[in-house]
This record gives sequence, structure tokens and C-alpha cells, in this order.
Amino acid sequence: MKALVYHGPGQKAWEEVPDPTLHDPTDAIVRIETTTICGTDLHILKGDVPAVTDGRILGHEGVGVVTEVGPDCTKVKVGDRVIVSCITKCMDCDFCKAGLTSHCQRVGGIGWIFGHLIDGTQAEYVRVPFADNGLIPLPDGVSAEQGAMLSDILPTGYEIGVLYGQVKEGDVVAVVGAGPVGLAAIMTAGPAGASKVIAVDGNEYRLEEAKKFGATDTVTVREGVDVVAELKKFSRDGLGVDVAIEAVGIPATFTAALDSIRPGGRVANVGVHGKPVEFPIDRDWINNITVTTGLVNATTAPELLDKITAGAIDPAKFVTHRFTFEQIMDAYETFSNAAAERALKVIITAG
Repeated sequence: MKALVYHGPGQKAWEEVPDPTLHDPTDAIVRIETTTICGTDLHILKGDVPAVTDGRILGHEGVGVVTEVGPDCTKVKVGDRVIVSCITKCMDCDFCKAGLTSHCQRVGGIGWIFGHLIDGTQAEYVRVPFADNGLIPLPDGVSAEQGAMLSDILPTGYEIGVLYGQVKEGDVVAVVGAGPVGLAAIMTAGPAGASKVIAVDGNEYRLEEAKKFGATDTVTVREGVDVVAELKKFSRDGLGVDVAIEAVGIPATFTAALDSIRPGGRVANVGVHGKPVEFPIDRDWINNITVTTGLVNATTAPELLDKITAGAIDPAKFVTHRFTFEQIMDAYETFSNAAAERALKVIITAG
């Protein structure tokens, strides 16, 4: 088969590799119909994830058809159309039973293994461990493009942003960063009860798109704009927003999120940080605030599927560019230059 293979920082190739085979009795093989590229893949290509070694097939999102199952698979069967969850989980260890599937102990303490510790989904076929738990049936009426957004991005914004931020009826919510994960948080914050959802970004195109995803207001990051002061204007009494969802992963955006919340407010950090941030505990010990972090557990896919079928959300809005497998290098070029290309999510299909 062909796959997108990592060959060290800055090096990748669409090339022939051996077909995957069943390793364990709980495995399944899936023929990938639709996949996409995540910002994490770009981090890998920059050399930011040293656990990813030369020869690894990238990707952790996708939709496809089951072609082979191990003897211990009891739920999935050959011919099923499925969403491949980005998180691999046994559902037997203490962490899985507690809902922290992202720290499944039977897969090494980290649930994100596709395109990281094992070969991933940017390929014609992929091996899926613990397939009964990691494959989600794709319902009739839900498109492959919608389904691909349920592998990672939509559960990430919802779980680590909206749910960890405890967004409730009437809350004023700021989402700092209107990239794909920020947009996922925006899309799901309104249905969770937020009265206002303010998108913050320096890219006017993303802010316009944010309105289509459910943002009620926007703040443009530019020279001379006090983002924190602007956000506080949207709060009920000028004291700050109820929830700030940080969806970028740099010190400046974490600081903006922290500074913009009211006493008793919550910061839900979704962004992937590569550098330390400052936490002014001398100022905030008295403010009764909550700061959360997390890796997606991807346990909310059934709930999000219900929202899609009910028409409450439509993750197909994320897709701005479409490619085939043979054009995957072009897809990477486009996604790597997302701002200039006005790209949110790219879809790559088997053709």
C-alpha cells in the first residue's frame, strides 16, 4: 500500500510500505476512505515530538471500512463503515474506567498512539488496536467528512474546552484562537448554553468564519488593541468573562485567557504549549479561579454524533480544501500555509 511516511524533521514522502497485519486478537484493519491533517502532524514534522521516529506513518484521524478483524473483536465486523478515534483505549484499566482514556495504561499510558507510537491513518490501510473501543460506527446520514472531524478536532474542542471549562447556561465565553480547535469549541459552546461566545484572533478570515460557527462577537488581535479590556466589555459587569478557552498554545494567549476571566472564572487550556507560561499565583490565589488542561479522551463522539444528526452542529463547515491521496503532498503544503491559503481543515480521500 501507499502511505505518508515521516523521515525525520522536515522530511516526508508518499511511498510504498508493507500492508498492515493483525498483531493482537483485538485488532482490526481499516481501509481508509477519508483522512485529514492535524496541527500535531505539523509539530511532528518540525521535530517537536521526538517520540516519532523515522519510518512512522503519520495521521490519527479518518473514516473507512473494516476489512479484517481479530478473533476477539465482538462489536466491529468486516464491512462496517467506521470513524477511527484518535485515542486508543482498552476500557479495562483504571484510567479508562475513570473516563481518562487518553492515559490508557495498556497502550503505554498515552492514548494517542496513531501517527505517534504506531503507524497512523494517512495511508490506504491502518491497523487499529482495541478495535471494539477505537472504532465508532458511522451512521447513515453522517458524511465521511463530518465523521473525520469526530476523530479528534471536534471532541478536543468540546471536551477540553467546553466541558473542562464547565460552560453552562448564560455564561460569557471567550475563545482565544480561532483555528480549527478553537472553532470546534465555538461550535459546541453555544449548544452548551453560552449566552455570548467571543472569538479572538489576529486573522480576519478566521474571525469571519468563527461567526458561521456560532461566535456572537469577535476581537481582532492587532497593535494598539487591549484584548483583555475588549473581552471584559462583553462581560455582564465588566469584571471578566466566565470562561476563557485557550486554543493556541503560546504564553501570550495563555496570559490573555487568564487575565480576562472574572473572580470564580475558568480557563480551559486546549492549546499545545511548547514553552513554559507564567502563572501569577500571587495575584490569583485569592480569586477562586479554575485552570484545566488535558489531552482529549474522545469519549463524547456518540453525543456529538447525536448533535450532528439532530442538526445542532455541522462539522462539515471545517472543510475548506479537498485532495486525493496522490495529492497529499499538496495537502500538506496548503495546510502548512493555512493563513495564506484560508485553510481550516483539508480532506484527503482515496479518490
